[in-house]
Amino acid sequence: MLTKTPPRLGVSTSVIGLGTWQLGADWGEVSESDALAVLDASATAGVTFFDTADVYGDGRSEQVIGTWLAANPGAEVFVATKMGRREDQIASNFHLAKFREWTDRSRTNLGVDTLDLVQLHCPPTAVFSTDAVYDDLDTLVAEGAIARYGVSVETVDEALAAIARPNVASVQIIVNAFRLKPLERVLPAAAAAGVAIIARVPLASGLLTGKYTEQTTFAENDHRNYNRQGAAFDVGETFSGVDYEQGVAAAQEFAADAKALGLAPSTAAIAWLAQLPEVTTVIPGARSVEQAVGNASAGSVAPMPASFTAEIQARYDRYFRESVHHRW
Repeated sequence: MLTKTPPRLGVSTSVIGLGTWQLGADWGEVSESDALAVLDASATAGVTFFDTADVYGDGRSEQVIGTWLAANPGAEVFVATKMGRREDQIASNFHLAKFREWTDRSRTNLGVDTLDLVQLHCPPTAVFSTDAVYDDLDTLVAEGAIARYGVSVETVDEALAAIARPNVASVQIIVNAFRLKPLERVLPAAAAAGVAIIARVPLASGLLTGKYTEQTTFAENDHRNYNRQGAAFDVGETFSGVDYEQGVAAAQEFAADAKALGLAPSTAAIAWLAQLPEVTTVIPGARSVEQAVGNASAGSVAPMPASFTAEIQARYDRYFRESVHHRW
C-alpha cells in the first residue's frame, strides 16, 4: 500500500483509507461483528486511515472503532472523526464550549485521550470565515484534546476558505469520476499549502461500481433511498448529486473502460483518485470483508493511462457538467 505525508497533516497515511459511515447503520443494518471484521480486513490489507463521525449511527461508528482499537493496541491506525452535525446547523453553535462537548464525547466513544484529527462536519458556510472558530480549534490542540483539525466541505469555495487558514491540516471533499470540479482549484491549492485532501464518496454512493440499474432498490433506512432530493442533508452527498438514471448510464460506460484495463470498476474508480498526486487518501466505505479487501487493492494498481483520465473528463462533460458543476 502506497502512503503519502502532507506537511500539515504531519503523518504518513495509506492512500486508501476506510470510510465508516456505513458502520453506523446509515446504509442499512450492519452487525457489530461484521463491522469489526471490515476493520480487521482493512488493517490487514494495509489501510492505516479510518474516517468516522460522531453522527454516524449517533456515535455507533466511533464506538465500533473504539472497540477495535482496544482489541488491537499495537495497530498503527490514524482515526479521523468529525463533529458538528448533531446540533442545529446554525453558525452560532460552533464555539469552544460546544467543541469541548463534542470532542469529549468522541474521545469517550473511541476510547482515546487525544483525537488524531477532528474535522468540522460540513458546517454552515459562514463558519469557514469565522476567525473565532479557528482560534477555538487551536485551543483544543493546545489543551491536548485533539492533535490537529481539518474540515469536511460541500463546496469548492468552502474548501478554499479553509485551506487559507494556516493551521487547517486537511480538507475532506467529494471528488470522483462524476464530480471533477475540485480538480480545478482545490487540489492545486491544497498541494501548494501542504494540506491533506481526503477524497470522500469516491464511488458516487456505489454508482461507479457499475452494479446498479434503473430498477435497483435500496433499504428504507439507506440514504440512497430517502435523500435523493436532499430531504435529510445536502443532496450532493447522495450519488454525488447526479441524476440517478444518468449516473447508471455513465457508470456502464465507466465500467467498460475499467474492464478494458482488467480492473473491476470500483477498483479503477478508487485507484484513479488515489493516483492523483494531490489526493492524500481515498475513503471508500465497505460493508463486507470482500468489499474492504477489494477497495484496499486499489492502492497497488499500476499507473492509469492518460486515455482513461481523458474518457473520465469527456464523460463528465457529456453527462454531468451542466447539472452539477455550478452547484458544488
